[in-house]
Amino acid sequence: MDLSATGEPVVVQEDTHVHVGLDLRPGTLTLTQDGKDFAAYHALVKFASAHGAPWAAEEVKLSAKEPDGAPVALTVDLLNDTWDGPRADVPDAIWKVVALAATSAGDVGITYASPDRP
Repeated sequence: MDLSATGEPVVVQEDTHVHVGLDLRPGTLTLTQDGKDFAAYHALVKFASAHGAPWAAEEVKLSAKEPDGAPVALTVDLLNDTWDGPRADVPDAIWKVVALAATSAGDVGITYASPDRP
């Protein structure tokens, strides 16, 4: 084959939102809200990139079970109220879920670094 090529190929992600779902091993993530424990079994992490900015994780939607087995959905907003950085009160375990999702998202061109945390 006689072939030549020039240039710097760049992958274009036309959709500015990517959702990455993760099945969680039962018993590995327990969420506590208002003194009540929930066993998380699935996470859906929403990433966004506006106007060519770096990808950022916006929210995590978690599917969980109440102690009696009833299903419940919980949403964790990851960005602060001004949308210019991470929310300070997000538990470290949630950021670990985000990092796992970002690793899985590498196939669609997302590169993500954990936010600087105080």
